[in-house]
Amino acid sequence: MKIKAAITHGLGENFNLEEVVLSEPKENEVLVKIAATGVCHTDAVARDLGLTPFPVVLGHEGAGIVEKVGSAVKTIKPGAHVVLTFASCGHCENCLTGHSSVCLEFNALNFGGIMDDGTHRIHQDNRAVSTFFGQSSFATYAVVNEKNIVEVDKDVDISLLGPLGCGIQTGSGTVLNRLKPAFGSSIAVYGSGAVGLSAIMAAKIVGCKNIIAVDIHDSRLELAKELGATHTLNGLKIDVVTEIKEITKGGTHYAIETTGVPAVVKQSIHALRPLGQCAIVGITPEITFDVHNDIMAEGKTVMGVIEGDSIPKVFIPQLVEYYKNGQFPLDKLVKFYNFEEINEAFEDSKKGLTVKPILKIS
Repeated sequence: MKIKAAITHGLGENFNLEEVVLSEPKENEVLVKIAATGVCHTDAVARDLGLTPFPVVLGHEGAGIVEKVGSAVKTIKPGAHVVLTFASCGHCENCLTGHSSVCLEFNALNFGGIMDDGTHRIHQDNRAVSTFFGQSSFATYAVVNEKNIVEVDKDVDISLLGPLGCGIQTGSGTVLNRLKPAFGSSIAVYGSGAVGLSAIMAAKIVGCKNIIAVDIHDSRLELAKELGATHTLNGLKIDVVTEIKEITKGGTHYAIETTGVPAVVKQSIHALRPLGQCAIVGITPEITFDVHNDIMAEGKTVMGVIEGDSIPKVFIPQLVEYYKNGQFPLDKLVKFYNFEEINEAFEDSKKGLTVKPILKIS
């Protein structure tokens, strides 16, 4: 079928809305009419650093309504409201033990440009176009494997829910699924973008005593306080490590680093108390550590977390329930753009004018 998609033809190029041909879903796949899709930093990185073959239809926070299912699909029916999330193989050791975000085939399935059977679903002028994260949701329709589709409650506006497929579940899942902070503990969140603010909302849900937001934009720190931060620190104005140790009487039990800025990564570790744990979720360049003094001598743990270490089919519906209960107001993070405004949405995200852009496709 012919559809409209935002194609990136080469490294760093703007998105162009063009006609492409989308193949029919195979037996284990689903055709989804995309209602809206989130704009994520990973899309920008893929475009600007060439993480996936060009040309490509990016987009990996899609949400919409199922139009057709393959003959072997058993869990989803036409008419279902769904969120699209990352692709995984479903059969490796990590997938089978509930850690599909570190699937042994994760990179190939999400960044390789092909579906799990090694073929393409999108073509233009008889030329294959790469699929991203097994979905390519910067399009009016997407063909997606049953494994990376999550059915959600029809009572909630489906246009709002796409970011749960990646950025929102990354921040909240790192707290709720991986760090699992004890009630009354302390946590610092470095970076108050969509991932960091989601972590703050999750920390409030579990009852952290001190929830410290660190950023360099006062407007984002104000939003962080509205969403649950007990303290906000502007890293341009104060010594973050000294201030955190004063607030917590020795350092935080937990930290989440979302910025990928080397100096901030070091702050997140230095501001931990002994036995503290730091989860790094941002794309981060090479950094030099004094392993003895920074980590080992105080028994600290530094870990990487992908996609919030979540089981999407379980976790995303939980986040929707938190939202319905007023505990997870993700609507305060978003601004909607028309599909034709995709380049503007990316620019506003880059400048920090919008925390989480969502493109309304249909």
